This record gives sequence, C-alpha cells and structure tokens, in this order.
Amino acid sequence: MSKPHVIVIGAGFTGVATAHDLALRGFEVTVVERGPIVNGTSGRTHGLLHCGGRYCVTDQESAIECIEENWILRKIVPQVIEPNGGMFVALDDNDVEYGETWTAGCDACNIPYERLSPKEALEIEPNLNPDLLLAYSVPDGTFDPLRLALAFAATAKSNGTKFRLYTDVTELLMDGQGNVTGIKIWDRSTDERRELFADVVVSATGAWSGQIAEMAGAYVPVQPTPGVMVAYDQRLVNRTINRLCEPSDGDIVLPQRRMVVVGTTSYEVADLDYVPVNEEHIQLMLERGSELLPTLRNTKSRGIFVATRPLIGVGIPGRSVARTFKCFDHKESDGIDGFVTITGGKATTLRMMAEKTTDMVCQKLGVSVECRTAEVPLLSYRQFYGLQN
Repeated sequence: MSKPHVIVIGAGFTGVATAHDLALRGFEVTVVERGPIVNGTSGRTHGLLHCGGRYCVTDQESAIECIEENWILRKIVPQVIEPNGGMFVALDDNDVEYGETWTAGCDACNIPYERLSPKEALEIEPNLNPDLLLAYSVPDGTFDPLRLALAFAATAKSNGTKFRLYTDVTELLMDGQGNVTGIKIWDRSTDERRELFADVVVSATGAWSGQIAEMAGAYVPVQPTPGVMVAYDQRLVNRTINRLCEPSDGDIVLPQRRMVVVGTTSYEVADLDYVPVNEEHIQLMLERGSELLPTLRNTKSRGIFVATRPLIGVGIPGRSVARTFKCFDHKESDGIDGFVTITGGKATTLRMMAEKTTDMVCQKLGVSVECRTAEVPLLSYRQFYGLQN
C-alpha cells in the first residue's frame, strides 16, 4: 500500500520542520521551494533562541511556546545552538518600573530569571551601558539560521523527503469540486514544467502564505511586516541583551559569531519581493543599540538586512499583533479540501508549528501516529547535501 503523499510549499524553518515531522510519521513528502533552503524570511532572522521574555507581558501565549521550545531545541539540535544566555537591562526609571510587570509575566509563563546588580551585570558584559540600573539574566540563546534549517532538512531527507529547490509553484491544481489536488511547478534549474499530485498540500510560505492561498480562492489573515536589522563587525557581547521595556524598535542586541546584530524595526510594504531599506531605520538601530552598548558608536557596520514577519491578525499591523502561529484547514475556513496553511510564529517555535500542522494532516487523512520530534535528535546540518534526494 502506497504512503499518503504531502507536498510542502516552502523550505524555510516551518517547511523543513514540517517535512521532518511528516516523514517521521510515515508520509511520502515533497518540499518545493523557489530558491535555496531558507530563501525568504528564515534566512534573514537575527538568530535569537527566545526564552519568551520579550513577550511575557504583551503576548503570553507566544512566551510560553518560546520557553517550551527553547528547551526542546537545545536537546535535539545542540550542534547549531550557542546556549549563551541573555539579559534584560533597565536603563531608566521607566524600565525599572516595567520590570515589576515583566517579572510577574515571567513567573506566569515559567521563564526562569535572576536579578543582577549593575556591578554583576557589568562583570559579565563589560560593554554594557555603565549607567544601567539593574538587569535580569534569562535563558536566551542564539543559533545559526541556515544550519538550523539544514539540520531539520537533512533529517527529513534521510527519511525519504524529496526536495525540489529553485522551483516555483505557478498554480494550485483543483478538482471539479474546488478542492486542491496538487501543484503546477516550474523548475528553473532545468526549465521543466510539470504537475505534482498529492493527498494534501501544505503552504508553509510565511509572509507569502496569503498569495498562495489566493491561488485556491482561500484567505489567510497574514500581515507581512518587515523589520530592519544591522550587523556590526565586533562581538561586543557574548549574551543577548534586551532592553527591559515593552517590545519596541531596536530593543535587542545579540552576538552572532564574531559580530553583533541590532534589531529590529517594524513597517509595511506593498511588494513582498522588493522590500526597501530606509536609511532612517538604519540610524535608529545605531541610536537604540548604542543606548545598550555605547561602544557600538565606534564600531563599523558589516551588513544591513530585512526580514518580513508573517504576523497573524486582523488589527493594526506591527507590534500590537500577536506573534503566535495559526494553522488553517481550508476545508473548515474556506470549504476547500486538500489544503492546509501554517503561518505566523517565530524561528524558536518551528518544531511546535510543524507538530500542529502534521497533526492536522493526520486528522484529515485518518492517520494515527504520534509526534516524536521532541525526542528525536537531528542529523548534522552538513549531511543535507551529502544525502541522495
């Protein structure tokens, strides 16, 4: 008896994690991606392994998801994670006052923290603003975005998943009842055009999920919201440094290899495939980052990049929108069977997002297999390109 076939559109974090889960549960899986692995938003993240502290006041659902997945990722893919920890730093009286609300939020979300005096914080991170009033240590971490995705992709590939990279989805195939039965593709590396059929098509295209849904006449309430980040050419800190305040522009500095990255802003664009970088946003990252690390002003910038977040909601775009994820069975939401969308969330929650998506596919196809991704160690990211497709 042949296995049920699932096509996953998108090879970002959610797409490769979903492919991994589906393959572990016995599905035949094909991943289609118009570029390389992490071609879109996933390849442009700052690489923060969230402890949930940034959301424990304004979005506790996301905060709880982050701390739970933080511990799991440390266990199943330690080779791509730097478990360096983080700090939330108060620079003025407003920050100190907010700290009372913040610690209550951490308690509610089971996020461990420890209060540090200014002297203790500066002993750990000498480049911090010497005028800081207090700090809290938290279990943040950092990861290499490409290597994280490749570890999931390599494990999925070892379990039979086929990857079709540099391949555009030009159309969703529909049957006479208006249900999705597959996709039309254009392989740009060979100029081949063909049809692929599947029992279920999963769109894991993040900020582009609304565009894919429109191909089937479906709707996804995604709000693409880009943000600018700036990398500087010295590793000024070894831990993630967060401003102890409500989430705002330029409130985080984190180490990546021999650099630090300051992020991020939040704005809207008309064209997802052309996101301009505003010079004012670059300057804002320097100004806000320098409040946390004054020596940043004497450090050369190494790169400027933008990631487009797929925020979920129908209110005002930006930071007021919840950062958690949503999985849509379009049979329920639009009367279109054979089609599922997963979007929203963040890199830290990629495994959980994949689990919920695969649960939905299993339910649709009458498959009863438990998720094992929280326990199964991932292969080395190096193995992806050595495995046969």
